[in-house]
Amino acid sequence: MKKSSILFIIILVSAIMQAQERKQPTAGKPPVVNIKKPQSFTLANGLTVMVVENHKLPKVTFNLTIDNPPFAEGNKKGVDELCSNLIGNGSTKISKEDFNEEVDFMGATMEFSSSNAYASSLSKFSKRTLELLSFGALDPNFTQNELDKEKAKLMEGLRSQEKSVSAIANRMVNALAYGKNHPSGEFITEETLSNITLEDVIKNYTHNFAPENAYLAIVGDIKYNEIKPIVEELFGAWEKTNTPKTSYPDPVNTPTTQINFIDVPNAVQSEISLVNTYNLKMNSKDFFPAVIASYILGGGFNSYLNMNLREAHGWTYGASTNIGAGKYVTSIRSSSAVKNSVTDSAVVEFIKEIKKIRTEKVTTELLENAKAGYIGRFVMKVEKPESVARYALNIATEDLPANFYENYIKNINAVTKEDVLAAANKYFLIDNSRIVIVGKGKEVIPGLEKLNIPILYFDKYGNPVEKPIYK
Repeated sequence: MKKSSILFIIILVSAIMQAQERKQPTAGKPPVVNIKKPQSFTLANGLTVMVVENHKLPKVTFNLTIDNPPFAEGNKKGVDELCSNLIGNGSTKISKEDFNEEVDFMGATMEFSSSNAYASSLSKFSKRTLELLSFGALDPNFTQNELDKEKAKLMEGLRSQEKSVSAIANRMVNALAYGKNHPSGEFITEETLSNITLEDVIKNYTHNFAPENAYLAIVGDIKYNEIKPIVEELFGAWEKTNTPKTSYPDPVNTPTTQINFIDVPNAVQSEISLVNTYNLKMNSKDFFPAVIASYILGGGFNSYLNMNLREAHGWTYGASTNIGAGKYVTSIRSSSAVKNSVTDSAVVEFIKEIKKIRTEKVTTELLENAKAGYIGRFVMKVEKPESVARYALNIATEDLPANFYENYIKNINAVTKEDVLAAANKYFLIDNSRIVIVGKGKEVIPGLEKLNIPILYFDKYGNPVEKPIYK
């Protein structure tokens, strides 16, 4: 070997050893965020308007949100989705063609649903953009021809998912966890779609698209004194409807851990979901510990579940945990798609990791990485107009303190190992978990039966059935 090569290797090894001996750099001070507070006013019909001036870019966004409580649709499930698809698809004040042509000319973005209307454009087009938004949202043109087209699309989508294991799993997890008569548990079928008429869609819109629960967030290169009279002119005549409010009993978790199995004979993988329901509000002291605990369990690549099921065993492309929070009952769901041959083993590992986060304090490294991940995403979003609008809306609708987002980073950093452990014990109710498995029964049921966990069987529409018998 040449002397120059030997010298290079010696220098390289020396550099590596010196680097290893150096101390890890200490973390710097957490970033300080400055979130502008909106200027607000309320119209006589109940519409709350929030304006945040930001003149850095010549752009403005409008976000109209209807904050209605959830409602069930029963044997006409799909009315609200059809209403969403039809709103903005024509207006009584302007033809569909002219509407789309103007939006394209301005280079604007316009989106509608049964509970939201969004628009974004250059600030020089702000008045006309808001005017078109009001036309689409307040004066929709519902026609039988358009309804038939949208129903046909939904029907085709349902038929294409008839044998989709993931689609069946997503439907069944909610149906079994919440109940098929709960707003969060009911689902669209061909039968419920067939029951829907144009009158149903119009009635849904009239009763639920109402100003008394509505918020209009305006963010961007706009002046409060100039936009206020425009909003009053365009939205002042929007009539109140006294939106009906229906209460539903909260779903009940299982008394003991149980498996709910749905047999799909064509499945080449099993979809496994462990789910609990509960109430977790954003203004709760448990909120930040719970979301951090969820991230450590299954929110990132280095999470407990992903490192076990994917990295250690190679059974899946990924395992995750999703936690909900808000004014109404919600759920936490840990899930993954695994090979048929290891379905029973994966269930064991799911339970093992959830018990681990309930009984062992997380390491300092994992806790700090989880905090850094949340803070990093928050800082990246905080300057976006849609984020500013969302924060203002959350403060108004979730009963949050006015400084909730200014203190967001501080509250994340304040979460301790003890807080994570307590939150995991309160919300990750493994002893009352519903383990929903959608898979090929012939291949996976024998292994599941060896786990000594009670198994209940359902068809793909959530109806109880007997255990499948295979020849």
